[in-house]
Amino acid sequence: MGIDDISRTTIRQCSMLGSALEAESGQKFSHLEFGVPGIPACPIGIEAQKKALDAGVPSSYPSVQGIPELKRNAARFVKAFIDIDIDPQGIVPTVGSMQGSMTSILECSQLQPGKDTILYICPGFSAHGRQPDLLGIKNIFFDIYEYRAEKLRDKLESYFSQGNIAAILYSNPNNPAWICLTEEELQIIGELATKYDVIVLEDMAYLCMDFRKDMSVPFEPPFQSTVARYTDNYILLLSGSKIFSYAGERIAIVCISDKLYHREYPQLKEKWRIAKFGDNFILNYLYVNTSGVSHSAQYALSAMFEASVDGRYNFVKELRNYGLRAHRSRQIFDDNGFHLVYDKDMEQTISDGFFYTVTYKDLSNRDLLEALLRCGIIAIPLNTTGSGQSGIRVCVSRLLSDEDFRLLDSHLKMFVQLVEGGR
Repeated sequence: MGIDDISRTTIRQCSMLGSALEAESGQKFSHLEFGVPGIPACPIGIEAQKKALDAGVPSSYPSVQGIPELKRNAARFVKAFIDIDIDPQGIVPTVGSMQGSMTSILECSQLQPGKDTILYICPGFSAHGRQPDLLGIKNIFFDIYEYRAEKLRDKLESYFSQGNIAAILYSNPNNPAWICLTEEELQIIGELATKYDVIVLEDMAYLCMDFRKDMSVPFEPPFQSTVARYTDNYILLLSGSKIFSYAGERIAIVCISDKLYHREYPQLKEKWRIAKFGDNFILNYLYVNTSGVSHSAQYALSAMFEASVDGRYNFVKELRNYGLRAHRSRQIFDDNGFHLVYDKDMEQTISDGFFYTVTYKDLSNRDLLEALLRCGIIAIPLNTTGSGQSGIRVCVSRLLSDEDFRLLDSHLKMFVQLVEGGR
C-alpha cells in the first residue's frame, strides 16, 4: 500500500490498511482509528432536509452566506449553549469544519504583512495540520503536555512576540487527548491574542461533550467554555458531524466575531478590492472554493439548531453514550496494562468522551502500532497529531455492542502476550 512507516500514516491510510487486513484474514478488527459518529443522525434534521428536497431547493443555488433561517437559528444556538452574542451576519455555513478551518487559515495568512504563520496547539486533528502545508502556508506547533496553566502564557508569548503569527488553532474539547482548556487558560489565550493581534480559531467539534458538567439546558449555566469571552479576535467552528451525527451531509458553521467581521484590512482591499474580513471570507475565499453549502442540508442544520434551543431535542443527552463507551473501554485498556497519556485537566481527571489517549510501557509509536495491528486493533499514533508523547488515540464511536468490547479485550490480551513474550 506504499506505507513504509506505519507510525506516519494518515487516519484514512490506517483505516484502509485495517480494512485490507480484515479482508485478508477474515477476522473482525477493533476499529479505534476513525472518528465517525456512532449514533444515528438526528431525525429532526432528516425530516427537515426531506421537506426541503420535496419543496424543490435542489434546483436553485444556495446563497453563499447561508440561508437566513440557518443564520438566525445558529445565532440563538450559540447564545443558548455558549452564552455568546453574535450577529447572524457573521455566521456562515461551510462544507464541514474542514472547509471552515481551511478557509480561515488562508484568509488569516493574507491579512497583514509579516503575519504569515499559523500556530497550532497540539495534539490536534491531524488533517488541520496538513491544511497549511497543502496551501503553502507557514505553520508551527507545540505539544501542550508540559504547558498547562501559567506555563501556557510564557509559551504562547514566546511565539506571539515574534510578530509573525497570524492565527492560532486548537480544539476544545481536544481531539485526540480530550483535555479541556480551563477558563484560566482560555483567558490567557484571549488576552495574548488581543495584545499581539492574533486571530483565534477555536474548533468546537465536540461542543458540550465535557460530561463532567451538564451543559444540556439551553440558556442556563454551565455553558461551553470559549475564548470568545476574552477576546474579539475569534472564529468559532461548529460542526453538525458530531453534535447531531450529521457527518454525511458535510455541513458546519463558522462564527466570526462581530468586531472581526467588520474589521477592514488594507491588504485585503488591495488584493481583493473588499476591505472587510467577513465580506472577503464569504464573497472571495468561500465563493471561489465551493459557491456555498448543500442547500437542503442547511435546512436540516437550521431545524436541529432550532429544536435544541427550544428544548425539543436534547443533543447532549444523545452524546452521553460516548462517555459511557469511553468509561467501559478505558477500564479494558487499564486491565491490560495500558495507561492514559493525557490524563489530567490540571488536578481533574479528563472527562469520558469521544476520544482518549493510551500507551503501553516504553513502546515507541511505531512498535506499539505495529504490535496492535498484528493483534487486530487499528488506531492512529500520537505523533501524527503533533504530540511529542508515545501512544495512540482511541476513538470509541465504533464500539457499539457487548461483542465489540469483548473483542477489544481479547485483542488486547493477545497484544500483551505478543509484547511480553518478546521481553
